Amino acid sequence: MLFLRILPLLLLQVICGKADLQDEILADFSVKLYRQLQSVGNEENIIYSPVSIVVALGMVELGARGPALKEIRQAVGYGNLKVGEELLILKNLTWALEADETQYVLKLANSLFLQTGIHFNEDFLQKMKKYFKAEIETVDFSQSTAVANHINQWVENHTENKIHDLLSADDFNSATRLTLINAIYFRGNWKNQFRPEHTRTFSFTKDDGNEVQTLMMYQQGDFYYGEFSDGTSEAGGVYQVLEMPYEGEEMSMMIVLPRQEVPLAALEPIIKAQLIEEWAAAVKKQKVEVYLPRFKIEQKIDLKETLQDLGIKNIFTKDADLSAMTGEKDLFIGKAVQKAFLEVTEEGAEGAAGTGMIALTRTLVLYPQVMADHPFFFIVRARKTGTILFMGRVMNPEVIDSNDRDFDAL
Repeated sequence: MLFLRILPLLLLQVICGKADLQDEILADFSVKLYRQLQSVGNEENIIYSPVSIVVALGMVELGARGPALKEIRQAVGYGNLKVGEELLILKNLTWALEADETQYVLKLANSLFLQTGIHFNEDFLQKMKKYFKAEIETVDFSQSTAVANHINQWVENHTENKIHDLLSADDFNSATRLTLINAIYFRGNWKNQFRPEHTRTFSFTKDDGNEVQTLMMYQQGDFYYGEFSDGTSEAGGVYQVLEMPYEGEEMSMMIVLPRQEVPLAALEPIIKAQLIEEWAAAVKKQKVEVYLPRFKIEQKIDLKETLQDLGIKNIFTKDADLSAMTGEKDLFIGKAVQKAFLEVTEEGAEGAAGTGMIALTRTLVLYPQVMADHPFFFIVRARKTGTILFMGRVMNPEVIDSNDRDFDAL
């Protein structure tokens, strides 16, 4: 499984025991973001990194004062923390996530690009390094093409060349003063890998009833599994939750699948931060038959609009108070974008070999069967802390032409 999330966030086009609490806050904010993206996403795939967005907002907090700071703290959920306390928590969180790279690769990288000749407060710059280990360099934004190429190269270098041409010359002009970039990259191999030779063409039924052909992976293995009911007919009564750990079991992917005849839209309203924790606590390790499509998602999101809908508005107006950056109230955020990339394969990582048990059947069911041949919701999280790295949904897997490797023909 290869996940990488790039937050050219905030593409600040600027003109002239608390750890548990943080994870609770992050989970709540993650769901809020999902609600906003879902409301405008129609039948589209969704992929984003909540932790990366929160880190980027933390960097903005360092420079914000007054209403700008208040709106960020209120929207993210820092109301019960002392002002500034969340920065130390974010520092500890990001360092903890990067601590163990023996079983997976997780990189968070932050960079601050400043307009040449503009004075920025030394205290602000030092805090950027202290809390976020941010790289800081000066550029001439009036040379928009050169700057776009330079930042795009930085992005490629921190995402193993998976995100290309993120920005264009049109994103900058002589009035741009500061650009903040945050990138997060994750790569992990499944603990129980799929055998590539078991992958076959399979029908995936979209919520509109149309069927498409996609490559479906298969294995029978030991996973964390549970069946749940919301007690009403809203989610179709019963739905499945499958947690698939990566090597080392520090990280996992959780898949939430409604019944075949129930559209994902019927399940999404019940998703809450507390419910995610209940799923994680209730799933039990057992042998499960898993059918999971190979898929690749790349999505670019206008975070400015999304954050404004969540109540973070002041930083995008000329009334913004980002004076902690320069000492003057002459800056505001002109652009905020997010780009995410997700690829799911048999091995987990590109080019790796796969292992697994040999079993191909749809008729003889000896164990619980998770058949992800219709839209589903997913989360990638740290299993010990519950920190959510990625959240999204698969409405449309990769579509392929039909061939003779169909499960139904076996």
